[in-house]
Amino acid sequence: MICLLLSLLLAAAVCWPEPVWALQAHGGPEGLYAHQMAHLFFAFSMGLLIYWLRRRRLVDMRGWRFIQYAALFFILWNTDAFVGHWLEEQSGLIEIQRIGTMHLHIDAAQGHEWVAHLYYLVKLDHLLCVPAMVFLFMGLRWLLRMPADRDGAKGGA
Repeated sequence: MICLLLSLLLAAAVCWPEPVWALQAHGGPEGLYAHQMAHLFFAFSMGLLIYWLRRRRLVDMRGWRFIQYAALFFILWNTDAFVGHWLEEQSGLIEIQRIGTMHLHIDAAQGHEWVAHLYYLVKLDHLLCVPAMVFLFMGLRWLLRMPADRDGAKGGA
């Protein structure tokens, strides 16, 4: 009975999906400003993490090196998301119309047609966020296993 119920739920999720937008619009300027400041703070924090990892020579260990890569990808992702939010909400250079579940129409201001291409690229932010999370997972997994395997702790990546 449980298997049948789970199968029906899975079929419903596959057949009637809801749109999920990677870059979220925020109501009112206050929410956007706080969100944008959070992106800047997160990027700065990841830069500081990289600085301290390198200064203390922790990146000689594979786990910390993976975490350094994760921090770098998180900086790139935050920069990408910041630009995406700014283009979508603040710039006035583009107008976005959702014309379907998986379709957008992007109109750029006269003389700024390249902004439409930039906006399309920043909407692909998952290409930066997913590798960041994978590197973070790999680094944490390596650090978790390190006490049991001290000989392999300084191996190459």
